[in-house]
Amino acid sequence: MNRYTKIINMMESYFTKDFEKAKKGITKTREVKEETVQKAFLKGNTEVLVILEDSGREILIDDFSSDEDIKKYLGAKFINPKR
Repeated sequence: MNRYTKIINMMESYFTKDFEKAKKGITKTREVKEETVQKAFLKGNTEVLVILEDSGREILIDDFSSDEDIKKYLGAKFINPKR
């Protein structure tokens, strides 16, 4: 399962993904575009960990989350019309 992270703070929000380097055994975190996350989320088998930096809350959003939660934390573009 693919996992993306959405960081939300007072000024901005952005998506990241952790990439593991097999040879060196390290994990790199890279910023990714919202369109990339949207495409993977709509395709399925993807979860997004939403981190609210101000309150310290973490919410896990996946295919089985309610449409209200998806719209609230990710946006209306992430709702799958086939559901």
